[in-house]
Order: sequence, then C-alpha cells, then structure tokens
Amino acid sequence: MEGPLSDDSRANGHGEAPAANRPGLKRSRSSYEKPPPAAPSQRAESIDDVHSGNESKMSDSMELKGLRFPADPLDYPRRRATIACEICRSRKSRCDGARPKCRLCTELHADCVYREPGIKLDAGDKLILERLARIEGLLQLSHSNSPGDRHIGPISPATSNTASDDTHVLKRVSTTSAPGNVPPLNGLGTWQANISAMPKAHTTPALHLLQWPIIRELVSLQCDPQVLLQLEMARPPLELGRYSLDFSAAHAYARAFFERVNVWYACVDPATWHAYYHNAMASSFCSLPDSCIVLLVLALGQAAHSGLSISRLPVDQVPPGMAYFSAAWNLLPSLLTRNDVLSTQCHILASAYLLYLVRPLEAWNLLHNTSMKVQLLLSSQSSVPSQLRELGVRLYWNTLMIESDLLAEMDLPHSGVVSLEENMRLPRSFPYDSTMASLEELPGSDELWYFLAEIALRRLLNRVSHLIYNTERNKVTISSLDPVCAELDFQLTQWYEGLPAPVKFPRERLPAQNQVQTVLRLRYFACRTIIYRPYLLAVLADENCASELGVQDACRKCLEACIRQLEYITAHHDGHLPYLWQGALSIVSQSLLLMGATLSSSLAALLPPAHQMNVIIAEVVAEVERMAHLAPSIRLCAEIMREAEERRQALLQIQAQTQTQGSRVG
Repeated sequence: MEGPLSDDSRANGHGEAPAANRPGLKRSRSSYEKPPPAAPSQRAESIDDVHSGNESKMSDSMELKGLRFPADPLDYPRRRATIACEICRSRKSRCDGARPKCRLCTELHADCVYREPGIKLDAGDKLILERLARIEGLLQLSHSNSPGDRHIGPISPATSNTASDDTHVLKRVSTTSAPGNVPPLNGLGTWQANISAMPKAHTTPALHLLQWPIIRELVSLQCDPQVLLQLEMARPPLELGRYSLDFSAAHAYARAFFERVNVWYACVDPATWHAYYHNAMASSFCSLPDSCIVLLVLALGQAAHSGLSISRLPVDQVPPGMAYFSAAWNLLPSLLTRNDVLSTQCHILASAYLLYLVRPLEAWNLLHNTSMKVQLLLSSQSSVPSQLRELGVRLYWNTLMIESDLLAEMDLPHSGVVSLEENMRLPRSFPYDSTMASLEELPGSDELWYFLAEIALRRLLNRVSHLIYNTERNKVTISSLDPVCAELDFQLTQWYEGLPAPVKFPRERLPAQNQVQTVLRLRYFACRTIIYRPYLLAVLADENCASELGVQDACRKCLEACIRQLEYITAHHDGHLPYLWQGALSIVSQSLLLMGATLSSSLAALLPPAHQMNVIIAEVVAEVERMAHLAPSIRLCAEIMREAEERRQALLQIQAQTQTQGSRVG
C-alpha cells in the first residue's frame, strides 16, 4: 500500500476539540458535594427485551425458536385482517366492531382502540399481548384493593440540573379506578404500532445514565443528550488517499471474508464470488456493480485477515483494507441512483467497512440511501430477478438491524425501513445454481445461524425500548414492572434455549467455542442488563427499596449481567469488526451502573469484593481509553469513565472515613 493518510483524513483520526469547547458539553460541579437528596418515597426505572419461541426441529424446515428457516420457497401467507379492538383482542372476546366504542368497552368504561389498517403482530408479539393482558387483570385487582400505588414520573429539576425522562422517581398517588374498570394495559399504552421497532424517542443510550442519582455525582460534565451525535457531526470528514492495489493475497482475503465477516452480515453468496471476481478482473475493475462488490469484500476480508481489533493497531497505521475500500468508494457515486439489488448490496458492504473504521454517522448516511433502495425493491418484487430475491431479503434485515443498532445510541431520523418488517419473511438458503462454482471451489460456506439469531435478538431489544424506554408512552408503575420484567427475562431465556448447537454459547463461565458464541453471549447479557436496569435506578433513588426481596433479586440479576460483560473485557474484540462502536458504548453503560452500585450500601452488598470490582473497573477504563482515538464520541466516553472512576475512589474514601469516625463515636 502507498500514500498514508494525513492526520485529519486518516480513518481512525478524530481531531476533536477539548471537552470544554466541544458541542453539547459544559463543566458543572468542581467538588464532591451531593445534590439535594431525593424524597424518601421516591423510586425510579426503565426495562429491556422480549422474544417467543417454538419447538426446534429439523425436517423440511430448520427452526430457531420463533424463527423459521423453511426449505419451501413459498412466502408466508398473509394474515387476515380483523376489526377487533385491543381490549376484546386481549380478552379473546368477540368484538362487535362498533365505533367509536364497542359494546364491551362501553360496559367496562375502557378506552376502545382499533389497530390501524395494515399493522400486524407476529406470534411473539401476540404472546406478549396475551401475557400482559393477564398482568393487566392482576394490576386492576391490586388497584381496586389498595389505597394507592407508586407511579413513575419525570425527575424534578430540583434534584437534577438537567431534567430527564430516563430518570424517574416514585410518588404515592391516589387511584380512582373502580372495580370493573380496566385501563388499557395499565400505563403500558395501547398497541397501535409495531412494537418490534425502535421508538422515535427513548432513554436507552449510555449517557442517559449520567442523569441518574449517585452516578451524576461522578461526572462534572453536563452532557446534552445529543452530544454523541453532535461530536460525530463535527468530526472531520473521511478523506481517502490514492493507493496501489495488490491482488496477490486476494484468495486469502476472500476466504477470510466468508469465514469471519459474512457470518455477521450473510449478504454475499459464496457461489457468486468467482463470477464477480473474474468479471471485475476482466474489466480492470470498471464493470459495475461487480467490481465494487469485489473491492468491498477484499477490504473487509483484509480487515478480518489481520486478526487484530482496529483498536490495537498503531494510531498512525492505515487500517487494513483501506486501499480496496478507497477504490470501491470511487465507484459508489455511480451506484447511488441505481435501484437494483446488487447496488444495494454494495451499500451494505460499504456501511459494514465504515462501521469497522468506527465511523457510525457516515455508515448511517450510506445506510439511509440503502433503506430507500430496499423499500423500493420490496414494494415492486416483480422487478427483482428471482435469483436475487433471497439476497434482497437479507439486505433488508441487514438494513433494519444496523439502523436499529445506531438508533439505540443516537437520536437519528428513522428511514422507514421498519414499516415493512411485519410482512417480511426470514432469510433462507441462497437458491442453488448448477452453473455456479462447485462446492469444492467455494471460498466459504453460507452460514445463517448467527444472522437468524441476531434478527430475533435485535427485535427483542427494539421491543424493550418501545415498551419501557419509550418517552412517548405513559409512565409505568412499579407494580406493573415486576411481572413485565419477569416475562421479558422468560422470553430471553426462550430465545437462548432455542439456539442451535453451532451458536449456542455456555451461560456459565466456560470458554465459548468460537467468536460467534462469544458475541452472542455478550449480547445476551447486555439484554438481561437492560431488562433489570430499572431496579438499580429505583435503589439509587431510594435505598429503602432494596429491602423488598423482589427488588433485591432483580438488582442482583442486573449486576451479575453487567459483570459477565466486563470481567473478561478483551472478549469484546471478537465482535469489534461489526460492533466496536456499539460495544464501546455498551461497556460504558454497564461500567457506570457498576460504579454507581459500589457507592450504594445496598447494591454493593450484591457485588463481588471491593478489590475485585476495582480491578474490573480499572481494566474497562483502560480498554475504553485504548479505543478513544478511533472516534470523538468514544474519546468523550473515555474522559467520562476516567473522571467517574477518580471521583468514585474519592467518594469511597470519604465513606470509609465516615464509617471509621462513626465506629469510634459508637
């Protein structure tokens, strides 16, 4: 390779201003003075994921719990529309369809809501509705028999300099529900939208934790909720130099792509590789889109072939694959306005390499164009050649999952690709073509297990964000939180138990067999953390909550899941090619939770010994700092982590001194 990039144009450069001058940031307290304490009756919360499953079996179709991988090429039949309202649907009662209220809702004095035309729920969604309908009945009974209940409302400005929908406090309010009156799902809202979609406004991102009780004392920076997006927008653009191309190792890079990259994206048919490569070479890489596909496969393949996380490369080293990517980037403008499957495939591959470079906003920009292409193609299936329709399905799921990952941490415009999700079938094997290369000549196999498992898991995460972290929904009561969290954890367990052997990781502290199992295990524990995260907020806001056995058990599950993600921090390297940016923010989130927990006497009792926690947190801080040069958003997170740990240690010393003085007085 020739022509290394300048500091400003290098793919892993950042060039951001000091924290005090960066957008969305300002310094606050310079001491360890605590803000006014929360009222004794206050508590707090949020929550995380869902999935349902079926019996797994191998016959005419292979199944992953809740996911079918049919051998039959026919699409799934469309489901019949219904006019039943949500109350009748949840109670399995016959609905007369009367407007504005059906007979049953009129008798119950309940809100009568009809699902909008075209909005359907899959089997997993229906199971959630059925279970929540049962929860609704229990909650209504408790409302009728108790003088009041504790509800979650927005935190008041008096307890925080920055109001947040993520930080909730509990207060006792009287209830006027009369026996027989059934509120729609008790504050969880009515089901008028696809609950497997990321909500437009939510509070799952890592930096929302900076507004939580105790955790906010650890950081002097007051971060605007949009700060990560603002930093990435202000980042110098990616400028690509001119490189010479070397194809002597193309075979090794192609094999590395199919073995270590395509497992994540499943977007290139191994049987087509040789045809693409020969066409590109014959045209001196002027044929489109074959040449672009080949260059992007080689770029990602070289990145995987290096065997190192990009975070471990020298800061001034040009990332592996940059020469191929730069050449492909020069071809992409010719594909931007094409609306065919292969042009769309190029966009997905280019987005994947941008994520490897830790360029999330550039990847999102390209992905938005991809989304438009995908939606056009799927709205006009007759225009898609039959041999490319399976590829189109896979490109759809890639677009949806990558967009969801980015929306989980940044407040970005939604592309609308999720609107097709409920009618979209799951990926299948690529159609066999006898004219393509024989199996012996293929550069790799077409593995779908991880891709299918990740589709299910991503939909679970989206549902949780939609159901609990959605700021547009009504606030949830603590009484409704317990059964919902238990149900979500059950759904996550069903997802795990349905994993096929090649990707089924050990939940115990045993080595995973491969990088796929490692990544799925980390994402599994990330899901479990978010399911039970509300309980940590409740205890941080009011230590008295920890005396409740249910709350204590939920906190223990959340903290254990956090530790399982952080105790072997280098395990995250297995997923750095597709998930480094998302993974970095995830470990920041889990670390802030653990830091806050060590400062709570009730939560600290649920953690390993203090010296062990100090080692875990120190290793995580060092790991995030090693990634800081890759993106301004990660650099900010590294600064936050470093300051938070310094302040945590200082506060622990103050606590120890106070306890010593108290024991002497006693």
